[in-house]
Amino acid sequence: MSSPVAALPLIDDELDLLGELVPLAGQEIIELGCGNAQLARALLERHPGSRVTGLEVDERQHAKNVASPQTGLRFVAAGAQAVPFPDASFDLALMLKSLHHVPPALMSQALREVARVLRPGGHLYVSEPVFAGVYNDVIRLFNDEQSVRAAAQAALDEAVRSGAWQTVADRWFETTVRFRDFKDFEQRMIGATYADRRLSEAGLAAVRAAFERHLGPEGARFTRPMHVRLLRSIPVPRQS
Repeated sequence: MSSPVAALPLIDDELDLLGELVPLAGQEIIELGCGNAQLARALLERHPGSRVTGLEVDERQHAKNVASPQTGLRFVAAGAQAVPFPDASFDLALMLKSLHHVPPALMSQALREVARVLRPGGHLYVSEPVFAGVYNDVIRLFNDEQSVRAAAQAALDEAVRSGAWQTVADRWFETTVRFRDFKDFEQRMIGATYADRRLSEAGLAAVRAAFERHLGPEGARFTRPMHVRLLRSIPVPRQS
């Protein structure tokens, strides 16, 4: 599926888009690959009657999450391909820039697991970065995700064709990404705890040069195109 990258709406708070598409009050929500759970924490501040379970495979990030508790938020060390909860446990599932981090051979299994733990008619909100744009051009110098991002979209297409999911919404937008300086970029993007990246001196210099072309007195500001797909689970008819 091609991306209408030109003239996309700018959304700096994705929670606004999520709230436009699905109900968030009084919901049982699971986020798969929650990272630092920034959106989940903000969601609970707006909707304290909801509960969010954040799954994370990165042990260091999971430890940081557990060390920063919040009412209504619990963290579990697990991956999307093996969700440790019973059938029909949640109203809404979130995958925010995380589906493409699931090993491609396990993406379809992960989507089946999400369908299993959602209640009948529950929603899956998948937000994935588009492989395009200036920011992507910098990132791909050390982390080329073209194939895994394409695999994520193909897995979603396959899941819809299987009859397990119905497409409810398909949205494209841009979001802003800011960095104080290259050190900030290096720490957050190259030194992310979920990755083990060791760049050569020449490789690091090339990334620095590409980044600093966009660096001004107030830091570097990029826009990143995103693609959101909202799916509704279709219950499997029980056999008599």
